[in-house]
Amino acid sequence: MVRLLILLGINIFIMTGCKTSGHYKNPVIFSGADPWIIKQNGFYYYCCSMNNGIGISKSKNLHQINPPKQIWKAPEGNKWNSSCIWAPELHYLNNKWYIYYAGGYGGPPFIHQRTGVLESMTDDPMGEYVDKGMIFTGDNPTDLENNIWAIDMTVFYYNKVLYAVWSGWDKNEKTDKTSQNLYIARMDNPWTISSSRVKISSPDKYYEQGELPLNEGPEVLIHNGDVFIIYSCGQSWLDTYKLAYLKLKKDGDPLLQESWVKGKSPIFEGTEDVYGVGHACFTTSPDGKENYILYHSKKDKVPGWDRDIRLQKFTFDKKGMPYFGKPEPLNKVLALPSGTK
Repeated sequence: MVRLLILLGINIFIMTGCKTSGHYKNPVIFSGADPWIIKQNGFYYYCCSMNNGIGISKSKNLHQINPPKQIWKAPEGNKWNSSCIWAPELHYLNNKWYIYYAGGYGGPPFIHQRTGVLESMTDDPMGEYVDKGMIFTGDNPTDLENNIWAIDMTVFYYNKVLYAVWSGWDKNEKTDKTSQNLYIARMDNPWTISSSRVKISSPDKYYEQGELPLNEGPEVLIHNGDVFIIYSCGQSWLDTYKLAYLKLKKDGDPLLQESWVKGKSPIFEGTEDVYGVGHACFTTSPDGKENYILYHSKKDKVPGWDRDIRLQKFTFDKKGMPYFGKPEPLNKVLALPSGTK
């Protein structure tokens, strides 16, 4: 995936979702991409790329995301993760905070991207972190020399087992115009993959086609025991970027490709007024009674990566499927998340 704006190391962060008479409007962040937010102990922690590093903000209100504080900067020099810091995610695992991110060493072409993880040194998610190094995302976890291109890693527990899911290539290539798939593997701990990767999705549906077929930005959504992977497909620089899903079969083994069922159509896509929706994450309202999707959207139809961050409520239907509806247009008056004070 080519992300020229991120290469520039510029992260313009302007809070726009202001509280007014019990309502808010989109966008909640004027400029940004690949949003990630986690709710913990009554606060929302937003994690993002900034200044060739990673930033985190702490907010009481979901619709009012404060500017981030930079908590980590990529190492200088020609290190594996010295630039191109993409799509960081903050997770709380085993009583510690971890940040998963993609990094590389130069581009274009962006052919060196790998995945790394940081571990907190304190209980404060905005405190200091130690770099736990690169995560192995190749075919054989005992062959650490032959790692393979990987971005957008997320993690989740299922039946007390920790799994990693990411977007990657079949093999390393000399061009970033390479199709991307979704992979899964088991983890022994938050920084060590302990099984061979398993490809669980390739861009083989009609709605996943285009200039460069991609499956990327996977995020896990669990509801009443059902496990969904909501992912982005199409091309991030086009207005046709959209969300699709995989669903784990009941009692299915996450490490078997046949355990995952892909949707027959997209689950969330743009309209005449909203373009290129993608790379979403999920949380709940302050009182936990409502579900929310946070996603990025293109500001116009012109190819490129000028995007903002938007927030809207979603529900689950009678069959337990997430229902996102249509993306709300800019500046539409929306009710505040329930429990907002």
